Amino acid sequence: MTVRTAIIGLGIMGRRMLEHMVAHEGYEPALLWDPDAGACAAARDLAPGAEIAQSAEDAIAGADLIYLACPPVPRKALALAAAAAGNAVFLEKPLGVDIAESEDLVARLAASGVPVAVNFTQAASPAMRAVDEAARRGAMGDLAGADIVVTYGAWPRAWQKAADWLRFRDEGGMTREVISHFLFVSERILGPLTLTWAHPSYPDDKALCETHMLARLETAEGLPVTVMASVGGAQPDRQELTLKGVRASHRISDFYVDAVSDGGAFRPVDHGGADPRSGAIRAQLDELLAMIDGRAGRLATPQEALRVQKLVEAMLAAKGG
Repeated sequence: MTVRTAIIGLGIMGRRMLEHMVAHEGYEPALLWDPDAGACAAARDLAPGAEIAQSAEDAIAGADLIYLACPPVPRKALALAAAAAGNAVFLEKPLGVDIAESEDLVARLAASGVPVAVNFTQAASPAMRAVDEAARRGAMGDLAGADIVVTYGAWPRAWQKAADWLRFRDEGGMTREVISHFLFVSERILGPLTLTWAHPSYPDDKALCETHMLARLETAEGLPVTVMASVGGAQPDRQELTLKGVRASHRISDFYVDAVSDGGAFRPVDHGGADPRSGAIRAQLDELLAMIDGRAGRLATPQEALRVQKLVEAMLAAKGG
């Protein structure tokens, strides 16, 4: 059987997931909705058999799984409406931007009893599985912390510009959209983190999001996670998480590309498959089916997403320039 699915929010993330759901035998993307007619038309081209719903409420009423790829602020009300209808819920991250609202959302979703997961895209990826296994069986030696390096020539990136909210301080920014992924992975491998200090930098226009982020976080044992992120200058995108061990370290680039070092140059690790991104999204969808079926899986829980949100919002609120 396929899972009848509604996708609410048809920007780049919604359409990307739609494309992969169409190709996956376990899903029937039946209902689509976005307030933007152009986004609906673009999504319809990817799934000609899907129906453009008249409203988000109609989409929720006609499906068994609701994937929410809308901006953070409306996500809570839609998630609770989906849960009230008895639907499984798959949310994009960040979980939200207001901590109290997200705490209430997590509690109410837990009370509803419906299957819920948050789309931290590395959770089930082959690279994440490999690093997790290497850390657990001691192949990395004693763990030594992590480094997060993110640099962009411009934010939002060219392919994100249709999602205009990403450039504003209220909901957007690279810390929420990108660094959050690497904080999630760091907590999965190293354990819960606490923010030690952070220094964000913002443009003069107070409506706009951060352009730089420096931060240090620590595990309960004192292992450091350092963050260095910047926007500006002629440069290619750089998105790297290095999980460090005294015997071996793994560097995950562009979310899915794994490489290992024993002190020398990083060597690529082949986890099979021609496209690491497609393989990772396929793995997420496999895990989502397992969750809906009541089996334990690797997807990010709302509780994990809330932990990451608290770290991110603390970083953004720290004293900076």
